[in-house]
Amino acid sequence: MSIKLTILGCHSATPRIDAHPTSQYLEINERHFLIDCGEGTQTLLRKHKIQFAKIRHIFISHLHGDHFYGLIGLISTFGLLNREHDLHVYGPKGIKEIIVLQLKIAKSWTNFKLIFHELEGTESQLIFEDKKVEVHTIPLNHRIYTNGYLFKEKVGERKLNMDAIQQNSAIEICDYHNLKKGKDFTDENGTIIPNKRLTFDPTKNYSYAFCSDTAYKPDIVPIIKNVDLLYHEATFLEDRKDLTERTKHSTAKEAAAIAKEAAVKHLIIGHYSSRYKDLNKFKEEASTVFTPVSLAASGKIFELK
Repeated sequence: MSIKLTILGCHSATPRIDAHPTSQYLEINERHFLIDCGEGTQTLLRKHKIQFAKIRHIFISHLHGDHFYGLIGLISTFGLLNREHDLHVYGPKGIKEIIVLQLKIAKSWTNFKLIFHELEGTESQLIFEDKKVEVHTIPLNHRIYTNGYLFKEKVGERKLNMDAIQQNSAIEICDYHNLKKGKDFTDENGTIIPNKRLTFDPTKNYSYAFCSDTAYKPDIVPIIKNVDLLYHEATFLEDRKDLTERTKHSTAKEAAAIAKEAAVKHLIIGHYSSRYKDLNKFKEEASTVFTPVSLAASGKIFELK
């Protein structure tokens, strides 16, 4: 199993020539998700050679423009490309009204099915699940209703230990399914052979947590405990901590504190304020509290397998 995260945009507020608002493309266990859709997202998808048709689910954290103003453009382009697959959009209540109104006024209804999953809950909830992946909300603390998202691979089947299996002639091919599911084997005499003698542990399952935008919110720690990758916003450095309460954003040091408390494997920080020219200072500040930490950058890929 594997995770491949491509950062498309990772800056706050307004788009600039070399700084794009938030959007990410996540490939996890053969699933393809778009996370947030700031202006220019579809251009960045093309730049990084990501196939539009693979995107079946889009997760929007909140309804500030730098996180979803690219959505209507992307949906419109899907229509121009004669998309056929359903598109699921997850986001705060109100997102359906905003998108449908634009399609209505422009008389640009899609030929594909557009399915909205509007969110209102203030507790973490399971919002997507199939055989391989599940997605949970991470309630955040911003100026408007906002969720982060936790993406988790499901634990796979156990792997057969064929050397051990072949030493037990009573085990037949029809028993392999139960062994992969973790069940012990019982022979015709009632003797139980523990599953662990006949199988190996499944391939490691990975997890990724996306947390943007939010003020410092330590009560999310139990939700994201031990995740392999955490993206946490770091709009400011500690020199402008005075702005965090009014804007409901975090500093790099606060992002690192969350990562440390949650015992995550790797922290990625982004959503930088344009007032900072030297982004290395974000990494330096976060690293005083937690390592490893990486800076998000457009086109940067984080991969686990």
